[in-house]
Amino acid sequence: MNANPTDLVMLHGWGMNSAVWQGLPPLMHGRLAPHPIDLPGHGGAPFDAGRYRLSDWADDCLARAPEQAIWLGWSLGGLVALQAALQAPKRVSALILITATPRFAQAMDWRAAVAEETLAEFSEGLTQDTAATLERFLGLQVRGSDDARATLRRLRAELSQRPVPDPEALRAGLDLLRDDDLRGPLPDISVPTLWLFGERDTLVPAALAERLALLMPQARVRMIAGAGHAPFLSHAEAVVAEIDSFLG
Repeated sequence: MNANPTDLVMLHGWGMNSAVWQGLPPLMHGRLAPHPIDLPGHGGAPFDAGRYRLSDWADDCLARAPEQAIWLGWSLGGLVALQAALQAPKRVSALILITATPRFAQAMDWRAAVAEETLAEFSEGLTQDTAATLERFLGLQVRGSDDARATLRRLRAELSQRPVPDPEALRAGLDLLRDDDLRGPLPDISVPTLWLFGERDTLVPAALAERLALLMPQARVRMIAGAGHAPFLSHAEAVVAEIDSFLG
């Protein structure tokens, strides 16, 4: 094993927690030291309702992260990782973004994204039945993927190992997904970047890969065949191979 492995910050998605990374095979054969971090209000991490902006969430994760690291973010975690790279570029040596996007909500010039109506339904659902809303979101993450039922079982099992998310943090996270747009500052990110997309993702459409290749021509963009929104669970070996190739 490398005596001084590179630190790897790992950020999960909305409504999830850091236990989701347990099923990912070891990365880079001991050359990386994983640092899973729970997003604010998730997995037992505290949440300050007065710190609801994307920059606040990035600051929170930076405060708990190693001084310098590669940052890996899944879904909403990818958006937070991008913001961290913009706020503290000297602390983020590379980015690995799994089924993430600089803008989650659809716009006139950004159709490969989540419909605003869907995000509004989730927000309303949080008020009526938080548990049912999270269960529905779990289903969307595996829809269309190879072996979707097995992936869903693994997600449920891993999430059950941590406390349920703070409802206010869930609402704040939905606001980030709906409102934040990092397409403009994306060219300011100069660190090596890998984008991984799921071919059958119903939340972050695979068509987004072409747009990202234009917005960040220096980045590496790869598609995981047969995968939905959680390829690191359903197609772990393929994801690890892409990460190994990118970092190796």
